[in-house]
Amino acid sequence: MRFTESTVPSAAPLTIASIVLACGVSCSQAEPPLPGGQAPASGATTVHVSGNPTATGSKQQTSEAEGQFAVVNGHRLWYRIAGQGNPLLLIPGGPGMSHTYLYPGLERLASSFRVIYFDAFGRGQSDRARNPSEYSFDHDIEDVEGLRIALGLNRIAVYGQSYGGMVAQGYALRYPQSISKLILANTLHGAEMWQKGNDDNTNNEIQNQFPEVWAELQQLRAQGVLSCDSAYQTAQGPVPASLFFFYDPSHAGIAFDSNSEVYCRIAGPDADVVLGGDMASVDFRRRLKEIHIPTLVLAGRFDRVVIPRYSVQYRTLMPQAEFVMFERSGHFPFIEEPERHDAVVSAFLRE
Repeated sequence: MRFTESTVPSAAPLTIASIVLACGVSCSQAEPPLPGGQAPASGATTVHVSGNPTATGSKQQTSEAEGQFAVVNGHRLWYRIAGQGNPLLLIPGGPGMSHTYLYPGLERLASSFRVIYFDAFGRGQSDRARNPSEYSFDHDIEDVEGLRIALGLNRIAVYGQSYGGMVAQGYALRYPQSISKLILANTLHGAEMWQKGNDDNTNNEIQNQFPEVWAELQQLRAQGVLSCDSAYQTAQGPVPASLFFFYDPSHAGIAFDSNSEVYCRIAGPDADVVLGGDMASVDFRRRLKEIHIPTLVLAGRFDRVVIPRYSVQYRTLMPQAEFVMFERSGHFPFIEEPERHDAVVSAFLRE
C-alpha cells in the first residue's frame, strides 16, 4: 500500500511492497545523489515515517557507513558489507524500496554474520534506468545472482523482506545452487495473495475506518485516476500506516526511500487497487515444494498487507520449511519483536 501525507503532497507511491508506507508521513523530493552525478529519476522520494524517535528513525540512519559499487548486468549497484562470517544478503521490499528501512534494524545480525545490504537497480544509490521499461521482476532476480558473482561469493544465505521475499523465491527456484539458506520475511507467494492483502484488505480498511477518504478516492476513480497517480496518493494522505503495517504504532519511527517508477512499472499503474505489471502473473504456489534449500518463513499476526490468512498457507505449500508467526508484530517483526526475531533468525542460520 502506498501513502503520502496530506500536508506534504507527493507523487511517490509507497507500499507493501513499495511498501511504502507512511503513517503521519513527511516526504521530500531529496533523493540521495546518484553515483557519477546522475540525476534521480522522476518520482524518487524519501519518506520519513513518524513514531517513536528511539526506534529505527532517520537520525540513526544518517550514521550508516559508506558503501561501494559493483557493476552488475551493465549498471552499478550500491552495496555495503557489515560484519564477518557466512554471507547474508538482504533483499528489500517494494518494488522500489532501497535498503534504508532495513538499517539499523538488521545490522544487529552483523555481530555473527556477514550482512550484505544493497540497493537494487533503480533504487537508492544504484543506477537508474534510461527507460522505465528496463525495470522488471526478472531483472531483479538476475541482479541478485549478478551481485553474488561480482562479490566473489560462493553460496549465500538470502533474507527477502516483503516484495524482496518474492524475488528471493524466484531466485531460489532459478539458482538453487547459489543459496545456502532462505529466509522469507512477511512475503507473498503470488499475485492472488498480493491482491487479497495489499489491495483488497487495505482498501477495505480505508473504506471502513476512513469513509471520507474512501469517498474521495472513489470520485477520483470515476474520473479515471489510477492508484499510481499523484492525486490518488495525495488523497490517501490522512490514512496512517499503523492501520496496515504495525502492531504497535509507536514502532513506526522508520525511514524509507522509494522510486515510484519502479513500483508502478513492476506492479502496474493501478497496483494498489488491481495488481498489474509483472507481478500479476507471479504464482509460486505449485513450485514451492521444489525448494530443497533450508527455508525459514516469518509472518506477523497484525500484518494487514501480507495477511496471515494467506501467510499460513506456506505451512502446506512448503512443508519442508520452518514457519514462525510473530504474535506482536505487523509487517516488520525485526522492528517490533527484535529480540525474538534475531534469536529465531540466528538459530536458523547457525543450523
